[in-house]
Amino acid sequence: MVYETTSVLERTESNYEDYPRPQMKREYWYDLNGEWQFEFDDEDRGEGEKFYLQERDLTDSIQVPYAYQSAKSGVQVDEIHEVVWYKREFHWDIDGSKKVLLHFEAVDYYTKVWVNGEYIGDHEGGHTPFSFSITNALSEGHNTVVIRVEDRNSVEQPIGKQSWKGENFLCWYSRTTGIWQPVWLEEVPTYHIEDVKMTPSVEDGKLSIEATLPRQKQKAYLEACVYFKGEWIDTVGVWVKEYQTSVELTASVDSDQANFRVYYWTPDTPNLYDVTFSLSVKNEVIDKVDSYFGMRSIEVQDGRVLLNKETFYQKLILDQGYYPDSLMTADFEQMKTDLLKVKEMGFNGVRRHQTIADRRYMTLCDQLGLVMWAEMPSSFKFTCKSMARMMDETREMVTKHYNHPSVIIYTLMNESWGVNEIYHREDQQAFVNAIYYQTKAQDPNRLIVGNDGWEHTVTDLLTIHDYNSDADSMRTSYENKSDYVNGSPSKTSRKQNYAKGYEYKGEPIIISEYGGIAYGSESREEEWGYGFRPHTQEEVIDRLTALTKVIMENDAIQGFCYTQLTDVEQEVNGLLDDRHENKFNTEEIRKILLSKQSNGFIFE
Repeated sequence: MVYETTSVLERTESNYEDYPRPQMKREYWYDLNGEWQFEFDDEDRGEGEKFYLQERDLTDSIQVPYAYQSAKSGVQVDEIHEVVWYKREFHWDIDGSKKVLLHFEAVDYYTKVWVNGEYIGDHEGGHTPFSFSITNALSEGHNTVVIRVEDRNSVEQPIGKQSWKGENFLCWYSRTTGIWQPVWLEEVPTYHIEDVKMTPSVEDGKLSIEATLPRQKQKAYLEACVYFKGEWIDTVGVWVKEYQTSVELTASVDSDQANFRVYYWTPDTPNLYDVTFSLSVKNEVIDKVDSYFGMRSIEVQDGRVLLNKETFYQKLILDQGYYPDSLMTADFEQMKTDLLKVKEMGFNGVRRHQTIADRRYMTLCDQLGLVMWAEMPSSFKFTCKSMARMMDETREMVTKHYNHPSVIIYTLMNESWGVNEIYHREDQQAFVNAIYYQTKAQDPNRLIVGNDGWEHTVTDLLTIHDYNSDADSMRTSYENKSDYVNGSPSKTSRKQNYAKGYEYKGEPIIISEYGGIAYGSESREEEWGYGFRPHTQEEVIDRLTALTKVIMENDAIQGFCYTQLTDVEQEVNGLLDDRHENKFNTEEIRKILLSKQSNGFIFE
């Protein structure tokens, strides 16, 4: 099959709707999404037969960034193919003063890359971004990038909600193999700003900045200019010495030095500051990056969660991150439409469950005013290999989320998946504690749930999963706090809240999964959901009202997360259907959620 070589890639202006990394925007980027050559390699012969050579075409085509299992990929094959290849040709005009970076937002699971037949590098992990410099491999004019992806059907990989069986079952869905988030090129100066890490301090109105740069034998000056809604706030700078690869600087964010005013980020007031970073050599700006940040703090105190030092009651909804015809891949409008519906229904946050979202999703949460729980996808077998993979990819997950003010909590494990004997096994307890402390060291300014749902070890929150369908029974379960915190309040799971050797130490209590009320067509035998099934929309709303009222009336409970936002394949627990359309009246749901006020309750 002959494919037409792509002409010189058009430079796309950096608007946040399309730009894959909204907090590190340069003036232009080069989009590599679209049609690629594609081929299955079930016999794993591609490397031996040198599929990566320029003159060899692959046998099929695919639309990137959609997994081959999805309809939008143009392939839509349900069978398991553990090795796949991609190829893309493009034209490039070389600028000797520039470095060219090839960015992948997410590829599931193990990736190898060649450019013009030259091996570039590899990456393991199916949910986090990675990049390579391809500068030295580029040719003037015609170029070829070839990618091999290996995605074994293994429970030792972090796979989250992807089924590891021959077909979907219960709440596990279609597998995702290969490229499933954007691929793009970026041309940067040889000496450039590699990354920035921004840490707000609401107490003193400061922003701490740590910038990473390549090792260079020249001095430079790094400057940060802070703005709020177009108003200049502060400019700070620091000299970068020869061979220095990181620098730190601190900006003030008070808009009026006399009155000291800080614009805080909250779901009700999602204030964002703009910041421009520039790197200069000999008084000439050689690199410029636009970014943003939010001033907010999150902490626990006396059994409460505090956002910016004030009690914050969380009303979350579980988002599985699956989309019509595209599995885990969404375009900007799909993400925006979903999150606007979340806001309209009255929720103030999302728990992004068992998948790691596109960075534009986090930016939308930042801008719209939704707190976010970020979650590491689970593996399902406890081995040395699975532990190492979980530790490595969790570090990358935290790096990806660090600068987003909406992200307030990391969930590292879910329902003891992959550590099924954690209640009594000290090695599994030690692993969850290790990944908790690794994350706390990397990001001490967010809350961390070690093992969400039950059998907690070290944790910042006591999170409970309770799919009781009966409101009266659920109310009885939570009448006596001293009894249930170290017990098992959920009559559905019957799991203990804490693993053996651990106990409640005053952590805020959140019902982090409840409801899951199944309501669908009932025309498919495989439709699945929690509890006994209502027959009408009115029955669903009545149960949702009753269960939510039980939680909100209990002063010991500091928030909840309803399961779930959308139907996904065979699971029909969504407030939206599998096409992401409303199943229920939005105002009725909003009325339920807004019935809890700061000074009490209003129930009709």
